Amino acid sequence: MMLNDLEQYYDQQPEPIKGCLLALRQLILALDENLNDAWKYRMPFICHKNKMFCYFWIDKATKEPYIGVCKGKQIDHPLLEQGNRSSMKILRIDPNEDLPIDTIQEVLGEALKLYS
Repeated sequence: MMLNDLEQYYDQQPEPIKGCLLALRQLILALDENLNDAWKYRMPFICHKNKMFCYFWIDKATKEPYIGVCKGKQIDHPLLEQGNRSSMKILRIDPNEDLPIDTIQEVLGEALKLYS
C-alpha cells in the first residue's frame, strides 16, 4: 500500500515524536467537525473549511514538535511563542510528557473563534 505524503510524514518520525504527533492530530481534529488534515508546504496542516488553521513541525534545535497556530498573533496565551513570526505563534510540545490537553484545547478553542 502506498502512503500519501501526509501519512509518510508521520510514518517517518521517530518515536516518541510519531506517537505524539498522531495523538495531537486526533485531539485537534476532534475539536470541530469543520477541521480536516491536509498536506501543504511539505508539512502537515489542519484546515478549517479549507483555511489553514494550524500545522505541526519539529524544532530543528530542540528536535521537539510544536503546533503552529496560524492566527496565533490574535491570541494572548502565556505558552504561545511569537518568535520572529509575523502572524503565527507556536505551542511547544514535549513528546516525553503527557499532552497538555487542557492547554491545547484552550488555545485552539480561542483560535477556532477567529474562524467563525
